[in-house]
Amino acid sequence: MAKLTSTEGVTGAVKDTVKDTVGGLGEYLREQRRQAQLSLRQLAEESDVSNPYLSQIERGLRRPSAEVLQQIAKALRISAESLYVRAGILDADRSGARMVEDAIGLDPRLTERQKSTLLDIYRSFAGTDVAAGDELALGLSEQTENTNVQEDTP
Repeated sequence: MAKLTSTEGVTGAVKDTVKDTVGGLGEYLREQRRQAQLSLRQLAEESDVSNPYLSQIERGLRRPSAEVLQQIAKALRISAESLYVRAGILDADRSGARMVEDAIGLDPRLTERQKSTLLDIYRSFAGTDVAAGDELALGLSEQTENTNVQEDTP
Protein backbone atom coordinates (compact mmCIF):
# COMPACT_ATOMS: atom_id res chain seq x y z
CA MET A 1 0.00 0.00 0.00
CA ALA A 2 1.47 3.37 -1.04
CA LYS A 3 1.91 6.00 1.60
CA LEU A 4 0.17 9.30 0.81
CA THR A 5 2.37 12.33 1.38
CA SER A 6 0.96 15.64 2.51
CA THR A 7 1.68 17.20 -0.91
CA GLU A 8 -0.31 14.49 -2.68
CA GLY A 9 -3.18 15.01 -0.24
CA VAL A 10 -3.25 18.75 -0.91
CA THR A 11 -3.12 18.17 -4.67
CA GLY A 12 -6.01 15.71 -4.43
CA ALA A 13 -8.04 18.16 -2.35
CA VAL A 14 -7.44 20.94 -4.89
CA LYS A 15 -8.46 18.64 -7.75
CA ASP A 16 -11.65 17.71 -5.89
CA THR A 17 -12.45 21.38 -5.28
CA VAL A 18 -11.90 22.24 -8.96
CA LYS A 19 -14.04 19.27 -10.00
CA ASP A 20 -16.86 20.35 -7.65
CA THR A 21 -16.64 23.94 -8.90
CA VAL A 22 -16.75 22.94 -12.57
CA GLY A 23 -19.62 20.49 -11.94
CA GLY A 24 -21.57 23.15 -10.04
CA LEU A 25 -21.00 25.59 -12.87
CA GLY A 26 -22.37 23.10 -15.38
CA GLU A 27 -25.50 22.48 -13.33
CA TYR A 28 -26.01 26.23 -12.90
CA LEU A 29 -25.60 26.85 -16.65
CA ARG A 30 -28.07 24.09 -17.49
CA GLU A 31 -30.63 25.57 -15.09
CA GLN A 32 -30.14 29.09 -16.50
CA ARG A 33 -30.48 27.77 -20.04
CA ARG A 34 -33.71 25.98 -19.17
CA GLN A 35 -35.11 29.07 -17.45
CA ALA A 36 -34.30 31.06 -20.58
CA GLN A 37 -36.18 28.35 -22.52
CA LEU A 38 -33.24 27.68 -24.84
CA SER A 39 -32.11 24.36 -26.22
CA LEU A 40 -28.43 23.55 -26.09
CA ARG A 41 -28.24 24.13 -29.85
CA GLN A 42 -29.92 27.56 -29.55
CA LEU A 43 -27.53 28.60 -26.79
CA ALA A 44 -24.60 27.42 -28.91
CA GLU A 45 -25.77 29.59 -31.81
CA GLU A 46 -26.43 32.66 -29.66
CA SER A 47 -23.18 32.41 -27.71
CA ASP A 48 -21.00 31.36 -30.64
CA VAL A 49 -19.71 28.40 -28.60
CA SER A 50 -19.90 24.91 -30.12
CA ASN A 51 -22.74 22.63 -29.13
CA PRO A 52 -20.44 19.75 -28.04
CA TYR A 53 -18.31 22.11 -25.95
CA LEU A 54 -21.38 23.55 -24.20
CA SER A 55 -22.58 20.04 -23.50
CA GLN A 56 -19.22 19.17 -21.92
CA ILE A 57 -19.35 22.32 -19.77
CA GLU A 58 -22.87 21.48 -18.58
CA ARG A 59 -21.79 17.94 -17.69
CA GLY A 60 -18.82 19.29 -15.72
CA LEU A 61 -16.20 17.84 -18.05
CA ARG A 62 -14.64 21.15 -19.11
CA ARG A 63 -13.73 24.39 -17.37
CA PRO A 64 -14.38 27.26 -19.77
CA SER A 65 -12.26 30.39 -20.00
CA ALA A 66 -13.50 33.78 -18.84
CA GLU A 67 -14.10 34.78 -22.47
CA VAL A 68 -16.36 31.77 -23.09
CA LEU A 69 -18.24 32.44 -19.86
CA GLN A 70 -18.82 36.01 -20.98
CA GLN A 71 -20.22 34.84 -24.34
CA ILE A 72 -22.55 32.39 -22.57
CA ALA A 73 -23.66 35.05 -20.09
CA LYS A 74 -24.57 37.46 -22.89
CA ALA A 75 -26.60 34.78 -24.64
CA LEU A 76 -28.43 33.88 -21.41
CA ARG A 77 -28.84 37.56 -20.45
CA ILE A 78 -27.23 37.06 -17.07
CA SER A 79 -24.18 38.72 -15.59
CA ALA A 80 -20.82 37.25 -16.49
CA GLU A 81 -19.77 37.88 -12.91
CA SER A 82 -22.27 35.33 -11.62
CA LEU A 83 -20.65 32.75 -13.89
CA TYR A 84 -17.16 33.83 -12.80
CA VAL A 85 -18.17 33.25 -9.18
CA ARG A 86 -19.58 29.81 -10.02
CA ALA A 87 -16.40 28.94 -11.92
CA GLY A 88 -14.23 30.04 -9.00
CA ILE A 89 -12.60 32.86 -10.98
CA LEU A 90 -14.11 35.69 -8.93
CA ASP A 91 -14.73 36.07 -5.20
CA ALA A 92 -18.44 36.04 -4.35
CA ASP A 93 -18.16 39.20 -2.22
CA ARG A 94 -17.43 41.28 -5.33
CA SER A 95 -20.55 40.20 -7.22
CA GLY A 96 -23.47 40.66 -4.81
CA ALA A 97 -25.13 43.48 -6.77
CA ARG A 98 -25.08 41.44 -9.98
CA MET A 99 -27.42 38.88 -8.44
CA VAL A 100 -30.18 41.50 -8.45
CA GLU A 101 -29.54 42.13 -12.13
CA ASP A 102 -29.70 38.41 -12.84
CA ALA A 103 -33.05 38.14 -11.04
CA ILE A 104 -34.48 40.99 -13.08
CA GLY A 105 -33.15 39.52 -16.32
CA LEU A 106 -34.60 36.08 -15.64
CA ASP A 107 -38.08 37.12 -14.49
CA PRO A 108 -40.47 35.76 -17.15
CA ARG A 109 -43.25 38.13 -16.06
CA LEU A 110 -41.34 41.19 -17.27
CA THR A 111 -41.09 42.43 -20.84
CA GLU A 112 -37.67 43.26 -22.27
CA ARG A 113 -38.49 46.96 -21.98
CA GLN A 114 -39.44 46.56 -18.31
CA LYS A 115 -36.25 44.61 -17.62
CA SER A 116 -34.15 47.26 -19.29
CA THR A 117 -35.88 50.06 -17.37
CA LEU A 118 -35.55 48.27 -14.03
CA LEU A 119 -31.87 47.58 -14.68
CA ASP A 120 -31.25 51.22 -15.54
CA ILE A 121 -32.99 52.35 -12.35
CA TYR A 122 -31.20 49.78 -10.19
CA ARG A 123 -27.80 50.68 -11.65
CA SER A 124 -28.45 54.39 -11.06
CA PHE A 125 -29.17 53.73 -7.38
CA ALA A 126 -26.45 51.12 -6.88
CA GLY A 127 -23.82 53.04 -8.83
CA THR A 128 -22.97 50.17 -11.18
CA ASP A 129 -22.83 50.09 -14.93
CA VAL A 130 -22.34 47.60 -17.73
CA ALA A 131 -18.97 49.01 -18.79
CA ALA A 132 -17.52 48.15 -15.38
CA GLY A 133 -18.60 44.54 -15.88
CA ASP A 134 -16.94 44.43 -19.30
CA GLU A 135 -13.73 45.86 -17.85
CA LEU A 136 -13.86 43.24 -15.12
CA ALA A 137 -14.25 40.50 -17.72
CA LEU A 138 -11.19 41.74 -19.59
CA GLY A 139 -9.15 41.86 -16.41
CA LEU A 140 -10.31 38.38 -15.42
CA SER A 141 -9.43 36.91 -18.79
CA GLU A 142 -5.91 38.31 -18.46
CA GLN A 143 -5.71 36.99 -14.90
CA THR A 144 -6.84 33.48 -15.83
CA GLU A 145 -4.25 33.31 -18.61
CA ASN A 146 -1.54 33.78 -15.99
CA THR A 147 -2.72 31.08 -13.57
CA ASN A 148 -1.48 27.52 -13.34
CA VAL A 149 -5.00 26.07 -13.55
CA GLN A 150 -5.57 24.55 -16.96
CA GLU A 151 -8.55 25.93 -18.83
CA ASP A 152 -10.21 24.78 -21.99
CA THR A 153 -11.11 27.03 -24.87
CA PRO A 154 -13.54 26.09 -27.64
